[in-house]
Amino acid sequence: MPQDLLLTLVQEKLDQFCDARRIELREISPDIEVIMDFTQSLLAGGKRFRALFAHAAWRGYAAKSGELTIDHPIVGIASALEMFHAAALVHDDLLDQSDTRRGQPAIHKRFEALHMAKGFAGTKERFGVAGSVLVGDMMLSWSSELFGDALLKADHPRSEAACRAEFGKMRFEVMAGQYLDVLEENAAPTRDRSEAVERANRVMLYKTAKYSLEAPLLIGSALSGATEAQRAGLSKFGIPLGLAFQLRDDVLGVFGDPEVTGKPAGDDLREGKRTVLTGLTLESVPASVGKLFEELLTSGELDPEQIEFMRNLIVESGALQKTEQLISEYSTRAIEALAGLEIDDDARVALAHLANAVINRSK
Repeated sequence: MPQDLLLTLVQEKLDQFCDARRIELREISPDIEVIMDFTQSLLAGGKRFRALFAHAAWRGYAAKSGELTIDHPIVGIASALEMFHAAALVHDDLLDQSDTRRGQPAIHKRFEALHMAKGFAGTKERFGVAGSVLVGDMMLSWSSELFGDALLKADHPRSEAACRAEFGKMRFEVMAGQYLDVLEENAAPTRDRSEAVERANRVMLYKTAKYSLEAPLLIGSALSGATEAQRAGLSKFGIPLGLAFQLRDDVLGVFGDPEVTGKPAGDDLREGKRTVLTGLTLESVPASVGKLFEELLTSGELDPEQIEFMRNLIVESGALQKTEQLISEYSTRAIEALAGLEIDDDARVALAHLANAVINRSK
């Protein structure tokens, strides 16, 4: 299976790259090697959706795909996307103050544990912030290095410029979306509740939908020399699918099984995330109830009973049902767009399987 081979090669590429960087870090100081310990641990897991979508889009327009090897440009591109994603997770967990990632301590929590184990001076929290910011920054630079090395091997005249443009746009947009997300978490209580869903949609589009699915599709297809019109068609597929992806993530963040998601139950509520799900709740309940829901969402400290109250309110307000309906509508739009794409049939099938995995995932 091409996808299975891709995932194996991406992991080997990331391991190979990290092993080389580990030697360089060790030469600077053995104290820095912990950065690579944390990095490789994070890179060892995940769904790899970005790598898979980039690969499928590349296959869709490649004149001849040939057999994949660890040195193939698409493997390098896919690895760069996974490195970038891991960097974004490090910073996102810090900004959200999430304690866990994929069932393991978040990177800032790992640095806090190191601080405590070594008996360092100062506070563990400040050390955790500093360490995770630097690890995330280092991984961002490594993603650019992997990306640049991959483009040196590109064999299509339009590939390099188009890939660089799409990669740069992705990085810019996800940072803009991340700021809007942080802003909303802090400014929402001062803003009109009737516009909460509209603001959440904007965050969702730039922080997740475009970055998670549209960008990998555009970058992968650009590598194979796809035209602007062909890439525009992929956007019509990727954006609604990306919106469905984030809405499903929002539902799992409130109602997901911790044993499956690797996150505590109701973690999004505890972190005060402003999502379409919470926005629909605020729009649907009486003002007095909405005020209480808002206060709990901004409190930062919720006990199990409060989380259960908020979950019940989300269900009883109809917000959960409306969100599920939106997931269905966006999914339908994506599947219809996929059917109309000018793309290789094998790639179309691969994208359909990936779309189904995105829509029906449980973690």
